[in-house]
Amino acid sequence: MSLAIFDLDNTLLADDSDYLWGRFLVTLGVVDGDWYEQENQRFYDDYNAGRLDIFEFLSFALAPLAEHDMATLEQWHARFMDESIYPVMLTKAQELVDKHRAAGDTLLIITATNRFVTAPIAAAYGINNLLATDPEIVDGRYTGKVSGTPCFRDGKVTRLNEWLVEHPHDLADASFYSDSQNDLPLLSMVGHPVAVDADDTLSAHAEQVGWTQISLR
Repeated sequence: MSLAIFDLDNTLLADDSDYLWGRFLVTLGVVDGDWYEQENQRFYDDYNAGRLDIFEFLSFALAPLAEHDMATLEQWHARFMDESIYPVMLTKAQELVDKHRAAGDTLLIITATNRFVTAPIAAAYGINNLLATDPEIVDGRYTGKVSGTPCFRDGKVTRLNEWLVEHPHDLADASFYSDSQNDLPLLSMVGHPVAVDADDTLSAHAEQVGWTQISLR
């Protein structure tokens, strides 16, 4: 039984759930609209350029979670799924996931986007294993801080290695699907790296080293 690892944003989804959640908060009117929209775009551009300061971003992105109770956040997220996520879930992505499931592979999503945003999306794809950036929770409320290692760049490698202690798999036989240059550290660790609708940097690297490239769009 092999391990099939999937990035989420712009890989299984035709957009970025973190960025979309920021835009959704602006639509709800629960953040300072103009400033939040501008910062949300700035961080997204930094991510795509491979220069994101993950801790600066998380300070921004997790703050709204701390300002509202869990029940309200979950109500908003249900609407977010309907309005922003289901429209960007990809049929070919689901088919790829189902192909690995039918082969008996262990399915895992690994994403820099926080667990609050991504857990329902992973469930919608029928994937039970999720490694995501974990927002800290104290007394049933988010604090706005990060718990543990952010699941980003080398942090994905750290988090996966921790997971493998309890879920042993041979990475030489594992697949990892991603669109982003930010995932080069983890792509380089698996036996079957696959660039999916890749950014220019990842696409060029994949071509140079002979990695498979596919599109799910």
